[in-house]
Amino acid sequence: MQPTPAEVARTLAAGHLPAGAHIACRPGPLPVRHVTDQHGGVLLLSPRDGALAGALRPAAGTDDTALVLDISDVPPVAGAPSLGRVWVSGWARALAGDEARQAALDYAETDPATDLLDVGDTQVLHRMDVAEVRYERSGVLIDIDPEDFAEAGPDPLRAIEFDLIADLADHHVPEMSSYVRRQLGPVAGPDDQPQVVRLDRYGMLVRVGDRLARLAFPRAVQDRHDLAHLLHPVLCRRCGD
Repeated sequence: MQPTPAEVARTLAAGHLPAGAHIACRPGPLPVRHVTDQHGGVLLLSPRDGALAGALRPAAGTDDTALVLDISDVPPVAGAPSLGRVWVSGWARALAGDEARQAALDYAETDPATDLLDVGDTQVLHRMDVAEVRYERSGVLIDIDPEDFAEAGPDPLRAIEFDLIADLADHHVPEMSSYVRRQLGPVAGPDDQPQVVRLDRYGMLVRVGDRLARLAFPRAVQDRHDLAHLLHPVLCRRCGD
């Protein structure tokens, strides 16, 4: 199994990566802090008197502003392939009162930023209603239905992917090498040192020499604890004794 394009797009847009906002008739792109909430809506957090809030100020007679959020993947380690790039288009409007307070709670589920305490004062939250999602990887552009984007869950391991890969590289090299060689057979030569370069809920991507191989998990994992439970027989040398 592999992540669907909608799942990858939701993962990229979750809020763990830098993003730029392209706003109609405004210079840019402007850097933006954002998260995607559990319903697939995008929340933008910015200083009330900052460039982004000014650029998102609606024209007379309207209450929202069109923009495109541009997010590119940042691979967790050297030699890891990129997951690609996503563009999320829609209309953003400023939130106030109870709606802003609830949005701050939704934002904090992904990013508990201290600036959220100042929403309604020095900080402002905009909600972006998603109208179009486009995902690009290796030169292939895919249009994703906004409903599919909203329903897809972001990968639960993406925010801790670097830590997980670093832990495997620092503490479990012999066990992982043995496991990879058993899975790949003669593809892994005697002098090749397998290296895990990407992890997601469905499996791991391993670099062996100048080749990449994907090893699937028997089921999708839910979180770090679930991954540790799944990999325990691989990483515990005594389990097979």
